[in-house]
Amino acid sequence: MEKDYLDLDSIAKECNLFDASDINSVVRKIQSLDEKYEHDNLVKIYNYFLTVSKKPEILTAVIQCSDRLRDISSLNPLMDILLMKNKDYEKESFINVRALCARAIANLKDTSAVTPLLYCLNNKDENYKIRLACADALGRIGDRYAVAPLIEVVKDEDEKSVYLRETAASALGMLGDIRAVDPLVSILEAQKGIWNKFTFLKERIIETLGKLRLDDNERVFNALKNSLEDESPQIRINAIEAIMDSENPKAAETIKNCLIQDNNNEVKKNALIALYNLVGREILDEVANSASYPDFLKIEAVSMISEYEEDGDEEKNE
Repeated sequence: MEKDYLDLDSIAKECNLFDASDINSVVRKIQSLDEKYEHDNLVKIYNYFLTVSKKPEILTAVIQCSDRLRDISSLNPLMDILLMKNKDYEKESFINVRALCARAIANLKDTSAVTPLLYCLNNKDENYKIRLACADALGRIGDRYAVAPLIEVVKDEDEKSVYLRETAASALGMLGDIRAVDPLVSILEAQKGIWNKFTFLKERIIETLGKLRLDDNERVFNALKNSLEDESPQIRINAIEAIMDSENPKAAETIKNCLIQDNNNEVKKNALIALYNLVGREILDEVANSASYPDFLKIEAVSMISEYEEDGDEEKNE
């Protein structure tokens, strides 16, 4: 039977938490606690373990166990680890642990975590993995107080980690705030062709603009349209998807130009799928029966028609 009084120190000793000569054994004992204790007591145990564990492998296991329970009382010990409060060990050994903390904090969805997450995000001396995790966490928490700082990260051309800028752009997409539109569009407008290591950043920006769904914003639509001329096929594919979702009245016509003019087969295939989603079966019949389209695209259209007809037959039989 589970006792009303928890001797947290004794439980820690039973798990060999303070000895930890056999890490795997300690982790197994920690993971088996959910078979012995109910939710509220498990929360207390894991919170205690978060404050006294010294080894990164053990803290990783405790954070994962705590994250499964997602109790708001775990926020403070998790933030203490993220910010390295009251810790006297090597910071470099706990990079992955702290990144995991940021993800667990995000899952608690508590806006009081926004300020410490921003502190880590804006600290350019901090490890980029921590800053990445904090940017993502800010997006998932959903507090719009984070919008302006995330915009600054995306715009910062002196930022050493382009991956951080990409993650900040994705976080802005999760937040869905229209304040992100102008700076994101400005980045697209300022760059042409393959942007070397910044190609993925442009992809994330296009995805973010697509999520914002600003159907009546002509500047956004034009930026996406111009991205159809980018030298990176993946950027063109992302732009097609964003235009498809835009509900702009010129979307189908714009994408059809890619179907005809683009020189990349994958881009053409994605344009065909997007057009099918926009206008239906008629585009498939046109491609399959017109001499204006290449054979590979005809085959793709015929294949999609077959799937279309099979789906129709299944609906009739139901």
